Amino acid sequence: MQPLSGIRVLDVTSVIMGPFAAQMLGDMGADVIKIEPPGGDSVRAVGPARHPGMGPMFMQANRNKRSLVLDLKHTAGREALLRLARTADVLLYNVRPQAMARLRLADADVRAVNPEIIHVGAFGFGQTGPYAARPAFDDLVQGLLALPSLFVQAGGDIPRYAPLAVIDRYMASAVCNAILGALLYKQRTGRGQAIEVPMFETMVQIILGDHMGGMNFEPPLGPPGYPRSLAPERHPYKTRDGYVCVMVFTDRHWASFCALVGDPDRVRTDPRFAGITQRTEHARAVHAYLEEKLTARTTAEWLAAFIEADIPATPLHTLTSLFDDEHVVKTGLIQIVEHPSEGAVRVVMPAATWSLSPPDIRRLPPRLGEHSAELLKEAGYGDADIRGLVEAGVTTLG
Repeated sequence: MQPLSGIRVLDVTSVIMGPFAAQMLGDMGADVIKIEPPGGDSVRAVGPARHPGMGPMFMQANRNKRSLVLDLKHTAGREALLRLARTADVLLYNVRPQAMARLRLADADVRAVNPEIIHVGAFGFGQTGPYAARPAFDDLVQGLLALPSLFVQAGGDIPRYAPLAVIDRYMASAVCNAILGALLYKQRTGRGQAIEVPMFETMVQIILGDHMGGMNFEPPLGPPGYPRSLAPERHPYKTRDGYVCVMVFTDRHWASFCALVGDPDRVRTDPRFAGITQRTEHARAVHAYLEEKLTARTTAEWLAAFIEADIPATPLHTLTSLFDDEHVVKTGLIQIVEHPSEGAVRVVMPAATWSLSPPDIRRLPPRLGEHSAELLKEAGYGDADIRGLVEAGVTTLG
């Protein structure tokens, strides 16, 4: 028995944000039905693959799902989705609400066949502002959030996007969180509801949580921005033979570090190092001090010294070396499993540990339309009906 056993989710999403959120629900036991257009989720084609449509980005966001192909622009495709919605607890989509309205799959349309459903939209912008109808992608939202500008403020030469879909990945957690809250509300009251989780507004809270700075107050006590994070000198530090990541943060950390480098009186005699407030105000000087001192030893020597002194530190990994990290290996976080069609593949396992109802992987990522016939039969279609849908181009059988 898993937390979401018996919960059915219609995953009408694509790319990363929605699929990753639905995968989290699937890991917790939900029966997730991935509704795909005849061409499939576009991210299926991203990256190297042994077979078309089974690329790595798709495979890392779509386990514990069954794939059903439906052309929702076709009347018969819409009808099939509504049949499935009659027994679903959640319908999750990530196109703009205007598109759902054109498909006649807005909240009122779906609620007409299932008054208790939770209808969840995850898209760019809240519907009460001037951006309501605009498209949104991770890069665009990063720009609106000033994230590329923070790279310049922190010493970069040009504005840069973060080199991963950081907005989509965080938003998946926010969407999953909203659905779990709505499921609890439904359990207590018997009532479903419509939920909208906008990317921009959600992430404004995340960015300004760190960088509100003096703008926290009215009138402002200073500019926005957290000096420590924005110091150009804040980066992995060069050692004699490589790099090390170290967090000298608390007063105890600083006393230990200064003793390690033969400068035990620094915290007592230099007012810039006296406490966390002063070190934050003088973040650039503090980082420069670390930068100067850390070149004296090798990475291995520093890591051993930091463990002995109980100062938080790690090596600097590359994407390649991450796979061989001793903790990743020991915990079994990444496992090689046999996929029915793709052969040996790597899977990042659910990270949380639960004493009674742990998430697990029951299904590996599906081929396009792999479960179309199975799911249409569950919705009440006979063999002849399914053949008709195939012939009309409404569905395909994987």
